[in-house]
Amino acid sequence: MALTPVDGRQIATIVTHLEMRERPRPAPFPPAPLRLVPWKQPDLAAYRALFRRVGEDWMWFSRLVMADEDVLAIIRDPAVQIFAVTDLRGHEVGLLELDFRVAGECELAFFGLVSALNGRGYGKWLMAQAKSLGWRKDVTRLWVHTCTLDSPAALPFYIRSGFTPFAREVEIFDDPRLTGHMPPDCAPQIPKLG
Repeated sequence: MALTPVDGRQIATIVTHLEMRERPRPAPFPPAPLRLVPWKQPDLAAYRALFRRVGEDWMWFSRLVMADEDVLAIIRDPAVQIFAVTDLRGHEVGLLELDFRVAGECELAFFGLVSALNGRGYGKWLMAQAKSLGWRKDVTRLWVHTCTLDSPAALPFYIRSGFTPFAREVEIFDDPRLTGHMPPDCAPQIPKLG
């Protein structure tokens, strides 16, 4: 067994890719005091603010380090559907992003709720929504990826939801807390070395 050193200014994570190749049988939606609100032409600042709110605890940074025009090209692409999850008061508490840019496929590009809602069963509701919207007539594969920076419950949740792991990779990137893309105190469970 060999270990690979990682520069102290970087973070390494193991990414697991999962897929579903058969449309699941219809099932009732679990109850939740939440709604999905489609964002047809999302405002970049509003999108990034929700992205941060949902993903900052888990080091979601990809859309924060991308150039504005690159993010806009994705989130305003007609083959990408973005939904804000709102509570009954209309506060945005989650994000669902479905990417249909590859023919016959739907990627759950971003799927999450703010940390305060974790452990309440609302993820099942959001997954039921994602499956219902993702399995269009022409879709033969629904897929998602997660990593070891995500909630420890994420990978088992995806497997219980019917996804099968099919690939694993190691990703190494500059620590976004050190580059200024994320607050220095976010994701305290991931130690800073730089």
